[in-house]
Amino acid sequence: MDDEALVDEPTLLDARTLGHDKTVVPDPTRSEKAVAVSAWEALFRAQVSVMRNLNSEFPGDEISFNEYDVCFNLSTQPGRRCRMRDLTGHLLLTQPSVSRLVDRLTTRGIVEKQPDPTDARGVIVALTTHGFDVYRAVAVQHATSIAEQLSAGLDDAELRTLTDLCTKLRVATGELPAARRGATTDTASA
Repeated sequence: MDDEALVDEPTLLDARTLGHDKTVVPDPTRSEKAVAVSAWEALFRAQVSVMRNLNSEFPGDEISFNEYDVCFNLSTQPGRRCRMRDLTGHLLLTQPSVSRLVDRLTTRGIVEKQPDPTDARGVIVALTTHGFDVYRAVAVQHATSIAEQLSAGLDDAELRTLTDLCTKLRVATGELPAARRGATTDTASA
């Protein structure tokens, strides 16, 4: 199958009888590439839908969704701290955006920046006690929204399967050679 045939193939099927507006139905006669593209489309569309709902329900009185992501990632690190460079690697933001976000959080006492004792050019970002309290209060509300969103369409067994499949995919794509991931050599230190 050529790439043009891949694009022309319908990937969504009307499935009102299944109780859904649209669903991706794998066709055993389709190529491996077409099935992968359909799976990506389903994963991406589900993620966009859930993220839109989570963003609209996010309890953002004290911290924004992106600020929450910084706090969440710091909360999972030993001592609730890590190098700015490592933090950037956990987020879906550019390094300059993460730097500005951390500066705003620092101004509000949510995080603090410290010199990296192992690298004079590096910066450690640490979640303050106040920042952890703010994060925890928001996390409780946010976790409720997440559970409502995901449980609306999936039962416990399906949620476990989804977790396993997403983890398997993340690990597998993380192990791809750098050239296959489209990565470039990072010579700058954050």
